[in-house]
Order: sequence, then C-alpha cells, then structure tokens
Amino acid sequence: MSDIIKTDKAPAAIGPYSQGTVLGGLVFTSGQLPIVVETGTMPDTIEEQAKASLENVKAILEAAGSSMNKVLKTTVFLSDMNNFAAFNAVYSTYFAEPFPARSCVQVARLPKDALVEIEAIAER
Repeated sequence: MSDIIKTDKAPAAIGPYSQGTVLGGLVFTSGQLPIVVETGTMPDTIEEQAKASLENVKAILEAAGSSMNKVLKTTVFLSDMNNFAAFNAVYSTYFAEPFPARSCVQVARLPKDALVEIEAIAER
C-alpha cells in the first residue's frame, strides 16, 4: 500500500488525484501546475511558471521526506516548445550534475492554460 502525500505548501489537487504518493523508497509527484500557493494565481512568463511548478514539486518532495537532489526522473510538459531554452535556464537552477533523467514534450493544452507542468520521481 502506498502513502499519500498532502501539503498546504503546494496547490491542492484540482481533480481526483493526490499531490504525491510514496511506495517503498520512491516518491511520485503528480504533475504540478505553476500555481503560486500564497496567491492561488499563475504567473505570466515561462520563467516564472517554471519556477512556480518546480517550487510545488519541491514542496511535495519535502513533505514526503525527500528533496530535489534525490530526484531520479522528471517529466516536463510544455505548451510551446519555443519555450524550451527559457524553461531550461530556470530548470538548471534547481538541479546539479548528475542531472536526473528527463522527458520533455509539447502538449496541445495544459489545465488552466498553463505554459508548463512538471512531475517527478525521487528517492525518499
């Protein structure tokens, strides 16, 4: 049985899912939209949205007893691949070498018309 992660330091789920789950020694986060918890709003630029999404991933990992330096894999969903370089500039400030594995894809649309959504798998 997995443990459910819930923290008020990341946005509450907007559907029938958990912010994160833990099974064995692994933490799985749900995709995190760039919602700023304190305001409930989404910033405008890809840089600000990348930071907000990564901060939400970080908060869930920490609530599970993990951290960004224990991330094994991320999946990044961008609404526009033209934002790839700007996204990477922010993303690279959250991770150090050796970088986690990553998939990054462009999608037709994200919830709330976000520019980015990020999910992660980490060691606990």
